[in-house]
This record gives sequence, structure tokens and C-alpha cells, in this order.
Amino acid sequence: MEFNHNVAVWFSKSFGLFYLMALSLAVVVYAYWPANKARFEDAAGSILSDEDKPWR
Repeated sequence: MEFNHNVAVWFSKSFGLFYLMALSLAVVVYAYWPANKARFEDAAGSILSDEDKPWR
């Protein structure tokens, strides 16, 4: 098999597709991992914490 421009484009498109699919799957698994639930709930509620008040 000869390594020319078409082969390089095919390889880069295929590698990029699988790389982005794996990265997306990893992000989704991380976001829905049960051990991270408390951390995400903490972050969601931290903007509304009681100690964050206007300066007087």
C-alpha cells in the first residue's frame, strides 16, 4: 500500500473520529459517575451559598 495524500486524509479522519468518540464517552462517563454527584451538587449550589453576600 502506497502512502499518499488520500491515505493520510483517510487515516487522520478515521483517527480523529474515534478519538473524539472516545473523548466524548469519557466525558459522559465522568459526568454521570456516582462518586462525582456530591461534587457537582456542591458546585451547583455554591453560587447560592449563605456566606456570599453583598458588601456593606
